[in-house]
Amino acid sequence: MNSETAAPDPLPRHTNPTGHFAMRFSSTSRGARLARRLAGQRLDAWGIPYDCDAHHALTLIVAELAANAVRHGRVPGRDFHLTLACDATTVRIEVTDTRTEGVPVVATATDLRDTGRGLLLVEHLADRWDWHPRRGGPGKTVWAEYVLPAGGRPAAAPSCPSSTAATVPM
Repeated sequence: MNSETAAPDPLPRHTNPTGHFAMRFSSTSRGARLARRLAGQRLDAWGIPYDCDAHHALTLIVAELAANAVRHGRVPGRDFHLTLACDATTVRIEVTDTRTEGVPVVATATDLRDTGRGLLLVEHLADRWDWHPRRGGPGKTVWAEYVLPAGGRPAAAPSCPSSTAATVPM
């Protein structure tokens, strides 16, 4: 290959990710899925790659908060709002809905219901989280902060088993 046909260099990864992302989504399961996917893409663009523990934790936090906004904070005809803010050390996630009633409650670890454990996951994964009334209108904002590993560059996740590994006969 000569220099004219060589593959372009991949985009450089940031060692200190920074950025801001904000978008409204429909209060539907499709809106919650889209919020998670776009958050994942934005985190990757900020230098928090798909294959690291920080990326997995952050997208799970977004997924749980968005699902809660759809399930518990939905008001027909009104959207929920996702904000991501990233500096060199911390990623902050905020999800705002328009329902005023329904204070976020964390289920106990011994709770045997099939639902209601989303905020328990958020509490476990995030370094800090809380909620406050929505500014300028009805509703509430649930936020979580995740502190990135030292230097702002997440360590890669352990490798996953190869899909070409030998299978065990049944």
